[in-house]
This record gives sequence, structure tokens and C-alpha cells, in this order.
Amino acid sequence: MIPTTTTPPAAEAADKIAEDVNKNTGNHASANLFVPDDSTSEKMVGEVTEFEKRKIMAGNAKFHRLGWKRLTIVLIVQAIALGSLSIPAAFATLGMVAGVICSVGIGLIAIYTSYIVGQVKVAFPQVEHYPAAGGLMFGRAGYEIFGVMLTLQLVFLTASHCLTGTIAFQTLTESNVCSLVWGVVSAVILLLLAVPPSFAEVAILGYIDFVSIILAIGITIIATGVKSTSASAPVEWSAWPKEDISFATAFIAICNIFFAYSFSISQFSFMDEMHTPTDYMKAIWTLGGIEIVIYTLTGALIYSFVGVDVKSPAILSAGSTVAKVAFGVALPVIFISGSINTTVGVRYIHGRMYKDSIARFVNTKKGWISWLILITVFTWISFVVAESIPFFSDLIAITSSLLNSGFTLYIPAMMWFFLLKKGKWNSKENLVWSIANAFIFIMGLVVLIGGTYSSIKNIRDEYRAGTVKSAFTCASLG
Repeated sequence: MIPTTTTPPAAEAADKIAEDVNKNTGNHASANLFVPDDSTSEKMVGEVTEFEKRKIMAGNAKFHRLGWKRLTIVLIVQAIALGSLSIPAAFATLGMVAGVICSVGIGLIAIYTSYIVGQVKVAFPQVEHYPAAGGLMFGRAGYEIFGVMLTLQLVFLTASHCLTGTIAFQTLTESNVCSLVWGVVSAVILLLLAVPPSFAEVAILGYIDFVSIILAIGITIIATGVKSTSASAPVEWSAWPKEDISFATAFIAICNIFFAYSFSISQFSFMDEMHTPTDYMKAIWTLGGIEIVIYTLTGALIYSFVGVDVKSPAILSAGSTVAKVAFGVALPVIFISGSINTTVGVRYIHGRMYKDSIARFVNTKKGWISWLILITVFTWISFVVAESIPFFSDLIAITSSLLNSGFTLYIPAMMWFFLLKKGKWNSKENLVWSIANAFIFIMGLVVLIGGTYSSIKNIRDEYRAGTVKSAFTCASLG
């Protein structure tokens, strides 16, 4: 049973919300929070009508229904998907020992940085997304830079799901249909699933999503295990990294593991819909524990069953028939998890456009029209990105190193120093946390620089060697 909150009398609630709107706060903004004064914002002046009061009340009710259990499901929808399919290949590059250490270690770091994000949200309830946190720390420049980063990250995430959908349909059909056609089909499905604007509504699909990915992973593990036992020669896998491993190859493998733990990017947005935000750590511990177990077992088992030739996504290593079955049951997670990235991105853009208008609640004609236009544009931009970088591991590595390094590592570390630390950094009560967050900050910069360099170099080398498909190709991407 999801807990609910007691709603005040309708008239009193409407008057209070209307007062907030007329004060140009939108969502309980404080004087310390930078809010951009966009010319695109529709200013609400004068008295709020009874119709507008009702729409505001309905909108606030719709967007504040998440408890910690539903938050866990929404986080699972976004987090446990593509990452699990790339980790076995990362293990093949790093070796079993380093792969397990990276999977568990990065998972624990992600839990800690998500704890910081949640603490910022609890301490500053008006922070409804990462750009708002950037504005709190660095003013307008921080708001705009974090806004661009957030939007790009979510575009890349949606693009990676669009690409996976294309590969899935090609594997399922084995047809000669141009891969661009399957890319369009994937984009349309992602678009349709992004129509509901509330995360509570997405949570309903989350149960299907979770069952889907667990079944897909389970089928892949069992199939590769059976295939391994019936093989004539022993499977080649190693506890240590490949002998000829390069800096770029190793960093791409690490970035693929980082990508799997990218759930903090949308945490502000999800928590903004919680009726009891202080319960968030229950969701973070639940999700983090589930992820660490699933990712580590998936990476270790499939790598040990398939060996150094394991493919990315790992489903492709299960054999033609089993890959069809696995992709078939994975279709819900591919598209449900992908669409929520569109929802988060467009919620930020739409909310910024209509921060002083009832249209932001997406329960009026104007709100719905603008919402549908924005999710359409966002999805098709993601489609273009997917077709421009039609290779799974490198697309994930670019996303992880260039953007997720910030959202998972160095930005939460900065939040601790700027927003949560009380007193001097070297005081007795702060010293250990200061060292830990400084380490995380440096780690984030290393992933940003090293990972981005490695991804670009690897793409360039693969193009020169002719081992990858060209952009906007009709050829099979599997």
C-alpha cells in the first residue's frame, strides 16, 4: 500500500497555491535559488481565476503522488536496463577481478552520491532538477550549464535505447528491412510511452519493466551457461585484464560500468513528486543493492560462460534463437526505460517554459499541445543521435564519460562542499567527508577527461579499420 497524505480543504489549498503562483515561486522557491527570467515564460499577473485554482490543485495532486516504494520502481525503470547488457563485455576487457571490484565499488559510490543529491533536495525543497542545483551553487551560469548537460545526457540516454530497439527488431525479424526503418519504429514507440507526464503514472509500467529485464538477463545467463557446458573446448576467460589492453579500451570498459549506475541524474525530478521526500534513502538503498547484485552477477556469469568474445549488448552472445527470445522479453524494458528519459528531459524544458503558467501542469489544452510537441522534438533528436553513432558500447561510453561523470561523481561532490558542509573542510567532523568527496571529485574529472578521449579515439580507430557501421546505415547493427 502506497502511503498518502492528507489533503487540506479545497478552498484553502487553492488559495495557498494561487498565492504561491502570484508570488512567482512556482514550486516553493526561496530567495537563495536562482530562477531564470526567461522571455518565453508566460507571466501570471493579477488574480487567479477559480478555473485556474482548480487546475493548479489538480496539477499539484497529480505531481505529488510518489512514495518511496514507487520512487524505487521509477528509479529501477531508468537505471536497470542498457547498463546490464554492456557489463559482460566490460568484464571481458578488465578481467574478472577488476570487473567485480569496479562493479561493486562504483555501485557503492553511486549510492553515496545519490545520498548527497537527496540531502540537497531535503535541505532545499525548491530544487526540482539538476539545473536548479547548479543555480543554487553558481547562479545563472550554473543553471544554464547544468541545464545543457542534463538535456544532452537525457538525449543520449534516449538515443541509446532507440539504438537498442533497432538491434532488437533486427534480431527478432531477421529481415532485410533497412535498419533506419526499425530506428523509426523504435522512436515512435519511445514517443508514445513518453506521453504520460507524471512519474507516478510511469511507476505503474515499472513493474512490467523490472520483470522484463530480469527475464531477459536470466534467459541470457541460462542460455550462455548451457552453451558453455556443451562446448567442445573450454571457455577462455581470465581473472586479469587482456594482455594487449590499451588505455582507451580499458577506460571505455570502466565507462560502460559507470553508465549502468547513472540513476542520480533524475533523482531531483523524481523526488520533487514525493509526498515524503525524507524517505528517499529507502529507495536508494533498495535500488543500489539490487543493481550491485544484478550487474555483478550478470557481468561475472556471462563473461565466464562466453569468454573473451562476449558481445555488447550481451544478449547477442546467447545464440540466434535464444537472442530472439531474450530480445522479445526485453522489449518492454528497452522502451519503458528509454521513454522515462524523454519525460525527465521534457519536464525540465516544459517547466522552464511555463514556470508561471498553469500550462506547466499539463492538464490544459495549451499544456498538452506544448507537451506533445516537445516530446516529439526530443525523441526525434535522440533518433538522429542514435543513427549518427550506431554502435552500442561507444555510444554508452561517450554518454558516461562526457556527462554521467558529472551527475554521478564530481557534481555531487561539489554539492557537499558548497551546500551541505557546515564549518571548515578540515574541521574534526568534516575531514573524513572532505577527503572522500575530494577523491570522488577527482575521480569524476579523470573519467570525464580520460573517458571522453578514449571514446573519441576508439570511434576514430574503428572507423579507420572499417569495423563499425557508418552513420544512417541500412546495414544490420547487430
